[in-house]
Amino acid sequence: QVQLVESGGGLVQAGGSLRLSCEVSGSIFMINTMAWYRQAPGNQREFVASRNSRGTITYADSVKGRFTISRDTNMVYLQMNSLKPEDTAVYYCNADLAARISGIMTNKIYWGQGTQVTVSS
Repeated sequence: QVQLVESGGGLVQAGGSLRLSCEVSGSIFMINTMAWYRQAPGNQREFVASRNSRGTITYADSVKGRFTISRDTNMVYLQMNSLKPEDTAVYYCNADLAARISGIMTNKIYWGQGTQVTVSS
């Protein structure tokens, strides 16, 4: 069974920083891409940042220059600086990976349960 567990959310004032972490566990064969998404109340879930196995990194325009994604083995991090009230959302970790499920190698996208980030003005 594959699990993604996020941590590091919280309440911060505008201009402050937070670092989100996500740990992937389970019978993982290979992680292709790890990413962060977010969903604000009343909005659709949106892409924030991703890093693939070749090291290619992509950011949403709204976070470029403020957020940094990094990865270490089965962990992915999101360093968020210069936070704005519009960054308030539930942040979700996402992993595109291959894992052995019931003895069968399976490629699938997994999601974490989300961690709340609130930025006050």
